[in-house]
Amino acid sequence: MYQTDPPRPAKEVLPTMYDLPSENPQEPGLPDEFHIFQPQLLRETFLPPNYLEDQVFVASDLNLYYDVRHPLWYKRPDWFTVLDVPKLYEPQELRLSYVIWQEGVNPFVVVELLSPGTEKEDLGQTLRDVDQPPTKWEVYERILRVPYYIVFNRYTNQLRAFQLQGGNYTELELRQARVWIDDIKLGLGLWQGVYNKGGERQWLRWYDALGNWIVTPEERERQIAERERRRAERLAEQLRTLGVKPDFGNDEE
Repeated sequence: MYQTDPPRPAKEVLPTMYDLPSENPQEPGLPDEFHIFQPQLLRETFLPPNYLEDQVFVASDLNLYYDVRHPLWYKRPDWFTVLDVPKLYEPQELRLSYVIWQEGVNPFVVVELLSPGTEKEDLGQTLRDVDQPPTKWEVYERILRVPYYIVFNRYTNQLRAFQLQGGNYTELELRQARVWIDDIKLGLGLWQGVYNKGGERQWLRWYDALGNWIVTPEERERQIAERERRRAERLAEQLRTLGVKPDFGNDEE
């Protein structure tokens, strides 16, 4: 496949996720439930206060094309975000892939969820032949130069964070399994709880400058409902002290 100048739109020339077979022996670690729920929680809680929502792109398990000289080479991060790009494509469509040489902006944070079949590649512990595509570690560190690379092992609940320093990744020292990223005024850490009925366990989750976990839309709705319930109870108590029997929503003909 040859690239034109200027490049043709990605949706015209590159395969999408739906063009790939669902059971490809060269695609180890196909998504399980954890690989669905965890990226969803990251997406719902990633709300950097210093960026407009429509100028932040978040994706999970999406083809990331990174080399114009090899237009079919791609990686598929479990989760990644790009800052200062439109959330939608052209400008009102959902993306079918993310193409570096057309978007012009590299990811800012990449998260990989370790699994036995991909752990060595994710951590830069594999060697490759010269005619093979680079590993994920090589792509994130040397080609895309992603500022922050996060890996999480759900089997050991180990969180590791790497920051690009001087051209190479340096592992950061974490405090209480948390890493703060000042550029986005958010931190990422391990939260113990139940998400999406996925059982109680430790999940990766974003937190704010005060150390509070960013709430999900479902949690926000529950908080609003709880505040309304308490308000109604206080009002009912005030009416009873005045000798008035409260009657909320129970009118009968």
